[in-house]
Amino acid sequence: MDTFVNIVSQPFTWGLLVGLFLVIMTWKLMRKDVAMLRSENARISTENKELQGHLNTQLKINSKGNEQLQTQLDELREQNENLRVNLNTVGQKAGRAEMRQLHLMETAVTVMREQAPGFAPAWERAMRDAENTHEAAQGGLKKLMRKVLPGGMSVPAIESRDDSEHEEA
Repeated sequence: MDTFVNIVSQPFTWGLLVGLFLVIMTWKLMRKDVAMLRSENARISTENKELQGHLNTQLKINSKGNEQLQTQLDELREQNENLRVNLNTVGQKAGRAEMRQLHLMETAVTVMREQAPGFAPAWERAMRDAENTHEAAQGGLKKLMRKVLPGGMSVPAIESRDDSEHEEA
């Protein structure tokens, strides 16, 4: 027992015991941390797999939706092209241009009846006015009115002019 007391009384022994105590405590804390990190790693791994599954599902849904939208867009483009071709064809049918010219002349003659003194210059002016009126009537409210009241275009809009123009004509 004397040797034991002698060994325990040495500073090296106390340093060794304190060092071993610290190593054992550090090792226990490390084991606890390693176990916690492994469980956290397993949780993150399963969560990652779930998120990848959700992402794959979402991408498949988006892919199907995009494919449907693309097919609808292609169909609408084809319909648009067909309608454009049909509209051009209808606009070019025989008789359409003649009806337009006849309508312009009718409008010009109506204006000429109101402004008759000098026929040739007045006729040209009336033809230009009728052309401008017809171009303006191709869109908007006038087009709607023309569809609702087909005879409404034959009555020209009388523009107010200076008295000097009436005297010259």
